[in-house]
Formats: sequence, C-alpha cells, structure tokens
Amino acid sequence: MKNKISKFIFILVGIFIIYFIRINFSEHNLKKTVSACILAQTQTSKSFDLQKAKKFCEKAIIKKKED
Repeated sequence: MKNKISKFIFILVGIFIIYFIRINFSEHNLKKTVSACILAQTQTSKSFDLQKAKKFCEKAIIKKKED
C-alpha cells in the first residue's frame, strides 16, 4: 500500500513539474521564434520597419501554431 501511494505522489509531482515548465518556457520559446523571424526579415527586406516586422512575425507564428 505504501508503495502505491509513493508512486502516485511521484506521478503527481511529475505532472506538476511538466505543467510548470510548459507554462514558463512557452513564452520564452515564442519570444525566441519572433526574434529569429525579425532577424530573417532584416536580412531579406530592403526597407525594414521593426514594428511592422514584429507584428507580421507574431501573426505568422500564432497562425502556424494554431494549425
């Protein structure tokens, strides 16, 4: 009985840790992806506007994420 309880607690803690990591680092990954997209826009665009590129990249990434 004690072994089952310890396994259950271990699994519960594991789920909590995975959820916590997912919530905290998803925003970080989105920021890094937007930064990479903006960098690509600077290298390919002749007339570069930071705000337009940022909006474009955010929309494109969110659209891609939903698919």
